[in-house]
Amino acid sequence: MTATTPTTTGAPPIPAARPLIGDDERRAVDAVMASGMLAQGPEVAAFEREFSAELLADRPAVAVNSGTTALHLGLLAAGIGPGDEVIVPSFTFAATANAVCLVGATPVFADIEPRHYCLDVESVRSALTPRTRAVMPVHLYGHPADMTALTELADEHDLLVIEDAAQAHGATWAGRPVGTFGVAGAFSLYPTKNMTSGEGGMISVVEPEVERLLRLLRNQGMEQRYANEVVGFNVRMTDLHAAIGRVQLRKLAGWTERRRVAASRLSAGITSLETPTVAAGATHVFHQYTVRVPDDRAGFARALELEHGVGTGVYYPTPVHRLPSFGLEVDLPETERAAREVLSLPVHPSVTDDELDRIVAAVETVAGAGR
Repeated sequence: MTATTPTTTGAPPIPAARPLIGDDERRAVDAVMASGMLAQGPEVAAFEREFSAELLADRPAVAVNSGTTALHLGLLAAGIGPGDEVIVPSFTFAATANAVCLVGATPVFADIEPRHYCLDVESVRSALTPRTRAVMPVHLYGHPADMTALTELADEHDLLVIEDAAQAHGATWAGRPVGTFGVAGAFSLYPTKNMTSGEGGMISVVEPEVERLLRLLRNQGMEQRYANEVVGFNVRMTDLHAAIGRVQLRKLAGWTERRRVAASRLSAGITSLETPTVAAGATHVFHQYTVRVPDDRAGFARALELEHGVGTGVYYPTPVHRLPSFGLEVDLPETERAAREVLSLPVHPSVTDDELDRIVAAVETVAGAGR
């Protein structure tokens, strides 16, 4: 079914995700085009300041060209490299573990807790070895990991914490923004995230020397032109992307509130499946609204789409440790169960109340039919 194909009921389909790009973003891009300053420039600097003030309690932010780059450079700047182990979840996008490999370190996979799909602290404890240098929690689906327990464990064993906050712009734990607990925190600005710059990423840092190193690494190792201090990359964000990001940042709070309202409406109506929960002390930003379908998830999703026009997504069907790029045998029962059962329903800000009611009715109908 395409985005324009009517359902069997005649209602237009509801897509699983829908990037919101409007006239404000277009005008911002046009202004940059007219300025002639297309590469990293004043828009990037302004975006970093505004992102820091809005989402990081004024902790410095460094803009780069993707969320994967944010993870990669964050690990490099933290001194993670060959011989080191970094504990990561397997129930995540592959970029989390890929970034560890890209710095020459080894990802060690731990299990998740089943209610919020984030790293389980006892599984992390069991995965510790003398080579463990860091733990990388992922704030999956927009719900923060238990940063109290994880930072206590990290302090106990003298480990670094590097946060993968790619899906969690604006989420908090115990009143503190995600991305401000570790030595570095990485955000993605991909089109389907809660806000976008078209493509891009942001790294939050705590130490001034780390911030400076990140700025060198993203720009061929230079702070001044042709004065290369370290071997670096060309992973800058352009002013075109930053201009989009600045506009989106101003809209983020309203969009986030709409996501929460939509999630509440879905949870109030869906009684046939396990719906998302929010931990005490957590602020969930609902990048995804994820239910569990214990039996025949594929058939359930197919019926929602073909009979009711409700798009869905599975994030993630294959645990990272079982991907061909890793091919490991690890005992992670909650990860395996989540990979079999999770199904994400539309919760993006453009979903209307009528569409939310349609989603609820569709889920209850399909569940009642035994699919």
